[in-house]
Amino acid sequence: MSIISEYKKKTRKSAKLFAQSSKLHVNGVSHNIRFYEPYPFVVKKSSGKNLIDVDDNKYTDYWMGHWSLILGHGPASVKEKLQKQIAKSWMYGTVNEQTIKLSELISKAVPVAEKIRYVTSGTEATMYAVRLARSVTGRKVIAKIDGGWHGYTSDLLKSVNWPFSESESSGVINEEKIISIPYNNLDESLKILKKVSKDLAGIIIEPVLGGGGCIPANPEYLKGLQEYAKKNNSLFILDEIVTGFRFRFGCLYPTMKLDPDIVTLGKIVGGGMAIGVMCGKKEIMQYADTTGKKKSERSYVGGGTFSANPASMIAGHATLNQLKINPKIYSKINDLGNMARKEIGKVFGEKVIVTGKGSLFMTHFAKNGISEITNSADAARCDTALLHRYHFKMIAQDGIFFLPGKLGAISYAHSKDDIKKIVKASENFKF
Repeated sequence: MSIISEYKKKTRKSAKLFAQSSKLHVNGVSHNIRFYEPYPFVVKKSSGKNLIDVDDNKYTDYWMGHWSLILGHGPASVKEKLQKQIAKSWMYGTVNEQTIKLSELISKAVPVAEKIRYVTSGTEATMYAVRLARSVTGRKVIAKIDGGWHGYTSDLLKSVNWPFSESESSGVINEEKIISIPYNNLDESLKILKKVSKDLAGIIIEPVLGGGGCIPANPEYLKGLQEYAKKNNSLFILDEIVTGFRFRFGCLYPTMKLDPDIVTLGKIVGGGMAIGVMCGKKEIMQYADTTGKKKSERSYVGGGTFSANPASMIAGHATLNQLKINPKIYSKINDLGNMARKEIGKVFGEKVIVTGKGSLFMTHFAKNGISEITNSADAARCDTALLHRYHFKMIAQDGIFFLPGKLGAISYAHSKDDIKKIVKASENFKF
């Protein structure tokens, strides 16, 4: 029996429900990457490290809510606080104390967060960060990374997927105001930046490429970009939506001795609820203060109907509080990540390159002479079809869920036995 046949046999209810979903939703999903062939299973509940589908199949989850659930699914410490808040209400549309408490935690852990503005997604946070950079500098060009993913905002939807020279979407205009530079290649990046120096508003970059292949940045590369930005009076923007509070209590940038102007956060700081955060230095963020300013003098940064809603604020605070009071969380999940990279590497040998940092990891099947992955172009030239097959095999046969083709995120709910289970599944993968 083929792997696809095995999958179809065990997910019959999912097949029926997804057929119904496809009649109602574009491609049956509400986020492009959630679809995979022949169809995604339909989840009915989750708990700890597990997803359970409508056919009662249980999967050890490494997608973990787009990598946002660092404590696992439905941790009691967050659930209890959220239930108490929901009993009071979950939407005010006004200033609330819960927002202040979360911001106090964030501002103490993230030095650059002198002022904070909440939104409801990472996409909005990066969209506003770019707008703010243009307002502050009076310039228009934004530099991003080849393979860098900052959400679906039209301002940054360029050179996300290979080949980077092709537009990611129709309907996107003014792409000439976005330039892309090669990750971890400072000399080439500076050559490109110098060509647009007079109109360069800012540089936005992830310290670990998430969607681009789970690739850590070389600290010297980041320092070089920051130095150029400051000398050129451009803003240096760090997108820590994936990395913020993932490896330590706070952001990754202080460990690299960086001094960004703006930092964007999301995922973990929402505790599983909708959130996006733009924070930065007071002198930069004050441009978003509309009080007494002409339209031409301000950067109009909204937030949206559901920004800073008390439910998201409470879930975020409860999550960050657990991370703060229990440092063993980070030592455990980072150790498990190191174990996963090491042991998967042992199984496949030179056939794979396992990238990542701390509790994030991704397996790349080597191809086209690739022996090292330092940027998303290297990752794209690996055998991505084989990676999808590897992940789908684990879904169909091993009760392990990676969103096919994506990196894995380890939570506090995972254990060494779970990593051993991935290793065993890898040993049984034939290709």
